[in-house]
Amino acid sequence: MNCTEKIDFVVTWVDGNDPAWIAEKNQYDSDQSNNGSTQNRYRDWDLMRYWFRGVEKYAPWVNRVYFITWGHYPKWLNREHPKLKLILHEDYIPKEYLPTFNSNVIELFLNRIEELSEYFVLFNDDTFLTAPTEPDTFFQNGLPCESALLDVVTLTRPEDVFPHTILNNSGILNRHFVKREVLRRHASKFYTPRYGKEVIRNFLLAPFQAFSGFKDLHLPVSYCKTSLDRVWREEGALLESCGTHRFRSPDDYTHCLFKCWQLCEGKFVPRKCSWGKHFELGRDEDAYRAVWNQSFQTVCLNDSLENIDSFAEIQEKLKMSFEHILPDRSSYEIK
Repeated sequence: MNCTEKIDFVVTWVDGNDPAWIAEKNQYDSDQSNNGSTQNRYRDWDLMRYWFRGVEKYAPWVNRVYFITWGHYPKWLNREHPKLKLILHEDYIPKEYLPTFNSNVIELFLNRIEELSEYFVLFNDDTFLTAPTEPDTFFQNGLPCESALLDVVTLTRPEDVFPHTILNNSGILNRHFVKREVLRRHASKFYTPRYGKEVIRNFLLAPFQAFSGFKDLHLPVSYCKTSLDRVWREEGALLESCGTHRFRSPDDYTHCLFKCWQLCEGKFVPRKCSWGKHFELGRDEDAYRAVWNQSFQTVCLNDSLENIDSFAEIQEKLKMSFEHILPDRSSYEIK
């Protein structure tokens, strides 16, 4: 990656405890929104300060941080930080789709943020940097770094919207790409030992005619802004249709469509899967140790917790782990 090229970070955040936000959400919420609007989708673990501390300590080279929010901010946030760009939904999402409580809508329109760099990394507020990174952790030779792993979609619960959105994305990919040609043309990127034992899935799923999905590692994603522009030019009508879904819907498309499009075009550099790991809070006890020991450069701490009674205990353990590796207040925090 040319050191003169700028890389931005984009992170989405919501304060699920904000009474004004809750009141507006309740005006539109309904039973039809199923698992797209359950409490854990918006619950704030009060860990965001460690996201900024991780960026400052482990990615000091970042150009700008785009902090996307409904309109609320952490009380401790230094909004005057020279690298920080505060972005409201209304700044880039068409007004006819607002308000929205659908993270898919919030992420699909990112290329409409005018000042956003060609090279940017998308974080959710549950993905954290926990060890040093360099620009070439995310981009090399002007291409995003990514693990291209084929997958099979399954539905374990009828109300789960996520498998539906993966298939929706795959439908678009199969309309524009022929799987066998993609795998043949970019064989060195799909069948690389860099994926370790995970590469086996690409060999096993190669004979199937169409793409049924790519494995989502639930980690930060590197994007070229022009890739988003390209998909919007090709399938803008379908992507626009998502804007009418105020909550996550089985009819949604997701930002992963842009990532998978980059993979199908071969516009990526293979990356080891072991650079990060996804943890389900309340189920994976290793999450605390992974942060404490800095086992990965990035982790996803996904909130799937249904037992509210254990929330405070898990939150405290996570804070202890983050304080161990990131004890110092960052310049993104008010002094």
